[in-house]
Amino acid sequence: MTDALEFFATAPRGTTDLLLAELRALGIEDCKETIGGVAFRGPLAHGYRACLWSRVANRVLLVLARFPAADGEQLYAGVKAIDWTQHLNEQGLLAVDAVSTRSALTHTHFIAQRTKDAVVDALRTPQGLRPEVDTHSPDVRLNVHIDRDQAQLAIDLGGGSLHRRGYRLSQGAAPLKENLAAALLLRAGWPALAAKGAPLVDPMCGSGTLLIEGALIALDFAPGLLREVCGCARWGGHDAALWATLLDEARARQAARLGQIGPIVGFDLDPDAVHVAWDNIERAGLRGVVHVERCEISEASAPAGQPGLFICNPPYGERLGEHAELVTLYRQLGQRLREGFAGWEAAIFTGNAGLGLELGLKAFRTHALFNGALECKLLRIHVEAAAFAPQAPPGSARVARAQARMAKQEARSPGAEMFANRLRKNVKQIGRWARREAIGCYRLYDADMPEYAIAIDVYESAERWLHVQEYAAPSTIEEARARERLDEALSVLPEVLDVPVERIVFKRRERQRGAAQYEKQAEAGNFIEVQEDGLRLLVNLRDYLDTGLFLDHRVTSGLIREFAQGQDFLNLFAYTGTATVHAAAGGARTTTSVDLSATYTHWARRNLALNGFPVYQHQVLVADCMRWLVEAPIAPCGLIFLDPPTFSNSKRMADTLDVQRDHQFLIQQCLRRLRPGGMLVFSTNLRRFKLDTSAFPGAQIDDWSARTLPVDFARNPRIHQCFAIRPAPGAEKPAAAFDSSRLYGNKPA
Repeated sequence: MTDALEFFATAPRGTTDLLLAELRALGIEDCKETIGGVAFRGPLAHGYRACLWSRVANRVLLVLARFPAADGEQLYAGVKAIDWTQHLNEQGLLAVDAVSTRSALTHTHFIAQRTKDAVVDALRTPQGLRPEVDTHSPDVRLNVHIDRDQAQLAIDLGGGSLHRRGYRLSQGAAPLKENLAAALLLRAGWPALAAKGAPLVDPMCGSGTLLIEGALIALDFAPGLLREVCGCARWGGHDAALWATLLDEARARQAARLGQIGPIVGFDLDPDAVHVAWDNIERAGLRGVVHVERCEISEASAPAGQPGLFICNPPYGERLGEHAELVTLYRQLGQRLREGFAGWEAAIFTGNAGLGLELGLKAFRTHALFNGALECKLLRIHVEAAAFAPQAPPGSARVARAQARMAKQEARSPGAEMFANRLRKNVKQIGRWARREAIGCYRLYDADMPEYAIAIDVYESAERWLHVQEYAAPSTIEEARARERLDEALSVLPEVLDVPVERIVFKRRERQRGAAQYEKQAEAGNFIEVQEDGLRLLVNLRDYLDTGLFLDHRVTSGLIREFAQGQDFLNLFAYTGTATVHAAAGGARTTTSVDLSATYTHWARRNLALNGFPVYQHQVLVADCMRWLVEAPIAPCGLIFLDPPTFSNSKRMADTLDVQRDHQFLIQQCLRRLRPGGMLVFSTNLRRFKLDTSAFPGAQIDDWSARTLPVDFARNPRIHQCFAIRPAPGAEKPAAAFDSSRLYGNKPA
């Protein structure tokens, strides 16, 4: 062997720069980073040091030759031309690994077979002795890589992948390979922290790979020391004395670091994973160095003393859990960091960018690495107040996941492209109309293509937001197909509408019953300010199924504003008071808003205050509207807006409300409160609603349904029904008989 040998070390995608730094730290100067690894030159000791010390490399290859290999004959001739007596004897054991890219020879099994044939034929003796194949424990493992019909033939000095340190015989679900775990620690700056005695914590440690690799780094422990034998010990060119010298040197470096490292601690909720981790720690010789215990994420605690590194690889795929559970998991992880690890460095490795947003922490640096074929991100975070961010809107992770799934395809699917084209068309038509009319909140898409059953609303604030709702698919549509179509739709939104994932709120909308239509989706209380008809309004896209602004009421609110001048205005089932704000802006003398929800009445007060309307002139009441209509003293109004829910069974109501059943009573009670010449605007979103006109003899009823249909809802003319109702001239008729016991008795079971 000469001192000018050629080597090539392979590494996982995204880690070749780390491998280059490792080799240079070992004193290997003549090295160059290339696609897939690092090429370097030097004496055999360089290759041995790389095998012994590299934490990142997959393989260290000693290059024997390069030659053309456009077909099997060229490959055979190139291999046989090598003097194999220097590497293997006639009764040796052989294994061949083959890779081919952009070449005529594509079948790797054939490539390996022809390579083996050439070696065997070169060493076959007249007595018939010849090498045999042993893929499990060969004397020499060869690596042949053909690229553009040019072959590189090399000896694998490690005898196999170097990620197999030897300590991990058992493992948990979806484990990290050892060299990828080491790469994450190197990326996260662990060597510098470890040198200062800082602690390392993994709150979801699984089989303990990150902790063990972290301990090996902190101890300056060469990973090659854990392997039972040298991978090339039976290779003909092996220098046993040189290898023994390098082993002694490595053991001396490790001994110098004993007792000088900080706590290395792992937690996991799964008792089986904890037992696997204990076994691996014992096998690595790290008992007493690495501590693992069973623990909830919320109970994971930082060791006493200086801050350190918090690192983990939480699950990020459907195979490991339902999406909702993963969202909760990531939010718990972010909360634990904020509450228990202030001042620490954190590194979270995830294959789902959307789930990373759920942490509620801003990464100061993001690194792309590959876990097998899956591109993942290492999120590096300074756990301090400046990094604390609102958690991602509900469904942002769903959008990001759809993007990732669709990105695996070589080209956008026909369905996704068709949906993208429809969005572009709507942006051109509806978006242009919205800009011309100075409308900042509008519906851009509403199941225009039935197979893509979602509604997309645009909310222009200081930044553009999207509120996306999926309609429940009919039972006749297969769930897998519905999910695929949803992925196609969601995947194109960020690009086509120029809105980042973190400003896309996705929800699934189903037919709601009772209080479910008002249930909170989250507790974050995230409000943004928008404008409608020049008025300032607060919307919350995240925390509730509805946003606080009914976009299909835009024209209705404008008409209320038009008719409110000088009137006393009553808003029943007032929700967030947007109609009241319009009435106040139109010059209403007084307004009264009634709703059962303390949350929404508070929201209504905020909307009124935001526009400068004083509380003494604009009253907001928390009350059951049906009971209030019966009990409250009658103060004649000139304009009433009645927009009851389709159905409600709120626990705070004495009885249920069904708009079809109860609309006669509601309207009659409102007509009693109108002064002569006054008007009731009644609206409902019940598509099958039938107004019982016979219950209001003599009243003037105008159907405003078409008149109040906004342009952006023209594709869905049944979005609501709206009626302007004026009592008969001089009518002072009391409401029809109503069983008031419903308002005071117990609710039926």
